Amino acid sequence: MNIEEIIGLVSGLDGVLTLTPGPGDEWPELSWGDAFFYYSPDGVVPTNVQPFATIVTKNYPGDESSRLDRHDTFRVNVHAGKEEFTRRLGHTPKETTPADAAVTDTLIAHPVYGTAGWLAVVNPASKTEPAVRELLETAYRLARARHERRADSSRG
Repeated sequence: MNIEEIIGLVSGLDGVLTLTPGPGDEWPELSWGDAFFYYSPDGVVPTNVQPFATIVTKNYPGDESSRLDRHDTFRVNVHAGKEEFTRRLGHTPKETTPADAAVTDTLIAHPVYGTAGWLAVVNPASKTEPAVRELLETAYRLARARHERRADSSRG
């Protein structure tokens, strides 16, 4: 899988807003080249929710263990939720212990947000492509359900 394939897959889901910051826009330079996926049927970047998945192409401060400074290296991050995280890794997010976050084509707990139910894959390929596709769809469904619950509760 490459970045463009992943962006195409997720962007094709109903109600997804894909944010891909770059030069000349309002987003910080550090985020340029990365992708952030939100469930936002109105097409506006939400201010009160996190994306349900991201693609990062470089190290961020405090998140260097995946060694994204290597040539042609990126990481897909997916908010899988507790149930799917546990099903995939065999332990709860709270039981996460540090792993080799630089290993490629392997599903791991996110090196920073694993305890919050995030999973990650550096350079997904043949071994992890089916899981990444399923996880992105699961994260999308969870984000959509959260959005709908918030909308229902605000209507009274």
